[in-house]
Amino acid sequence: MAEVTKNKILIIEDDTFISDMYRMKLESEGFNVRIAEDGKKGLEEVNREKPDLVLLDVVMPRMDGFGVLQTLKEDPEIQDVKVVLLTNLGQKESVEKGLELGALDYIIKAHFTPAEVVEKVKQILSK
Repeated sequence: MAEVTKNKILIIEDDTFISDMYRMKLESEGFNVRIAEDGKKGLEEVNREKPDLVLLDVVMPRMDGFGVLQTLKEDPEIQDVKVVLLTNLGQKESVEKGLELGALDYIIKAHFTPAEVVEKVKQILSK
């Protein structure tokens, strides 16, 4: 029987309570989860690990999520990594900017439970 490969998820989020909550929920569903607590560390981790999906906050120290997304999409080595913005920044302009920069989805934390976020992750990875 073939071994099932766990999908690698990187959470780039500066709030440890939130990142730990999503990590526990995703790991309980069988995902391999890593966390980076700011945008710069997140980019380093993407380059090192090549995750299957990145859950990316927008408001963070050192480099915001839009900067991370733009840098990631401009780098041929990592531009194919799937990115979902997971933030509380819900203004229409922010959503449009995130999608224009190449995010596959824009999830407003306050509007989705962790279980719903996990379902979205599963949907995106199954495509």
